[in-house]
Amino acid sequence: MFERTVDSSETITFDETVHILHVRVVDGTVNVVPTEGPARLEVAALEGEPLQVTLVDGVLTVTYKDLSWSEFGEAAKSVHSVKSYFSGLRRKRRVEVTVAVPAAASVKVGTVSAHATVSGIAGEVGVHGASGGTTLAGLTGAVSANTVSGDVDAEGLSGELKVNTVSGAVTLVAGSATRIRAHSVSGAVTLDLDAATPTDIGVTTVAGPVGVRLPSFADAKVEAGTTSGTLSSAFDELTVGGGWGSKKLSGQLGAGQGRLQVTTVTGAVTVQRRPDAEEDRPAKELPAGPLDLTKEA
Repeated sequence: MFERTVDSSETITFDETVHILHVRVVDGTVNVVPTEGPARLEVAALEGEPLQVTLVDGVLTVTYKDLSWSEFGEAAKSVHSVKSYFSGLRRKRRVEVTVAVPAAASVKVGTVSAHATVSGIAGEVGVHGASGGTTLAGLTGAVSANTVSGDVDAEGLSGELKVNTVSGAVTLVAGSATRIRAHSVSGAVTLDLDAATPTDIGVTTVAGPVGVRLPSFADAKVEAGTTSGTLSSAFDELTVGGGWGSKKLSGQLGAGQGRLQVTTVTGAVTVQRRPDAEEDRPAKELPAGPLDLTKEA
C-alpha cells in the first residue's frame, strides 16, 4: 500500500503496477498518458489544499480528502447545482497533474472546471466534468464522457463512445468508433467519421444542431427527424419527407448494415460526404472549437 500527501510540485514513480486510475480534482489541468514503464505522477503546480495520493491493490487514486465520486454524481446534474455545490471547493484548489499509466489500465477522471486530456489508453475511459473541457485522443476501448457546460473534443477513437452534455459541444474528428451515442440539450454535436466498417450511431438533442460527415462508401440506414429545424444531405440516396410539425431525412447508404439515427426538436441536421481522397491529405489537427458542418460544402 502506498499513501502520500502532496502539497507542492513533485514527481512520484510507483513500484506497484497500476490497473485502475481515479483522478478527482477541481481546477487546473489533468493529463493521462500511456507508459511502458512504471506508473508515474507529475504534479507541476499546486495551489491550495494538498492532494491525497494512494495506491492500493492496483488502484491509483489522486484526489482531495473531501471530494468523492458520490459528490460528483449528486451535484453535477445541472448548471445551478454545480455552481451551488462547487463554489466553495473552487477557491484555492488548482493543480496541474500528469499521470502516466499502462495503456491497458482503466481510467476515470472527475473535474469541476479543470481541463482533462486522456490519450493513448486502450482500457475503459470515463470523464465526468462540470464546466471543464475534455479532450480524448487515440483511445481504443469503451469511452464515456459526461459534462454540464464543458465541451468534449475527440479524435481518432475506435471503440465505443457515449457522451452526455447539457450545453457543451461534442466534436469527434477522424472517428472509427463502432458504436456512438451522443446526447445534448443545447450543445452542438459534430461527428466526422472515417470508419471502413458499419457503425451504429445515435444522436439526440433538444436545440443543439447536429452535423455528421460520412465517407462516400458509408454503409448505413439513415433516419433523422426534427420538429422545426432544417434538414440537408449531400447524399442523393437520402430524401427529405414529412410536413409541418415533423420532418424526416431517411434512406439507405450501401448495404445498410450500419445505422445513423438523429432526433432533435429545434436543431438543424446536416449529413455531408467526406472527400474521396481524404487519405491522401495531410492529417488534420483537432480544432480548437467544434467543426461547422451545418453549412453545405
